[in-house]
Amino acid sequence: MRKEPRQARSRATVDVIVRAGARVLADRGWAGFTTNEVAEVAGVSIGSIYQYFPDKRVLTDAIRRHHMDDVLAVLRKAGQGGSLHELIDDLVDGMVAVHSVHPALHRVLLDEVPGDAGGDFAHRAFETEYLERYRAIVAMSGRGKGQAAGVMVQVLSSAMEGVIHGAARRGVLASPGIKRELVAMIRSYLIPVRR
Repeated sequence: MRKEPRQARSRATVDVIVRAGARVLADRGWAGFTTNEVAEVAGVSIGSIYQYFPDKRVLTDAIRRHHMDDVLAVLRKAGQGGSLHELIDDLVDGMVAVHSVHPALHRVLLDEVPGDAGGDFAHRAFETEYLERYRAIVAMSGRGKGQAAGVMVQVLSSAMEGVIHGAARRGVLASPGIKRELVAMIRSYLIPVRR
């Protein structure tokens, strides 16, 4: 960002711009994404956008970071108390909800938007916490120890991403069947069958 918002009003303006940007990016795709339209949808002047975001790539990075923050919030919440069954239900419900806000946005971010303009640090920080949250879930299952836990974290997080992003790309994320099968898949992976 060009300038970090310090006051509550400035932070609220940036939030409105980022949310409007996500909506425009989802609706128009990367080729049709303009800061003028974002300003119109946000109800702010184009100068307000350029005060914080020098160009549309930096705004897109902020949209991506906002999404990563939402994903981490789901993982943090899912890791609070309850049984492993409840955690899995909460995790899947939360991930589906986060990716359902603007389902087309994820296709655009994954398939159309050029690489981020400086979000490497933010992405590394996200990835570190993201995998640690999954590591805690695997530990709760009691299945993975040592290197096996690391492999399970990779498999579990990649499976979740693959199903959620694939369903969002295809426009079927709202299907109850997707959620049901994802819960069943994760439960069968994490919860050993007792005989």
